Amino acid sequence: MARIRIRQKRSKIGSSKRQKRTLEALGLRKINSSVEVEATPQILGMVNKVKHLIQVEEIKMPKVKNA
Repeated sequence: MARIRIRQKRSKIGSSKRQKRTLEALGLRKINSSVEVEATPQILGMVNKVKHLIQVEEIKMPKVKNA
């Protein structure tokens, strides 16, 4: 699976309790904090719910040669 980096760009003040809990579940506590997670359908659904508060970028994984 692909990995993504999620960075909180806006404050959660004024957001609904559900959105605040979603940010906490993603591991985001403060503005400009970031986490790297696998891009599973569950995570992508959570990202979609708070997309106005975060920035998402895909992490390029280097190709690994099998020895």
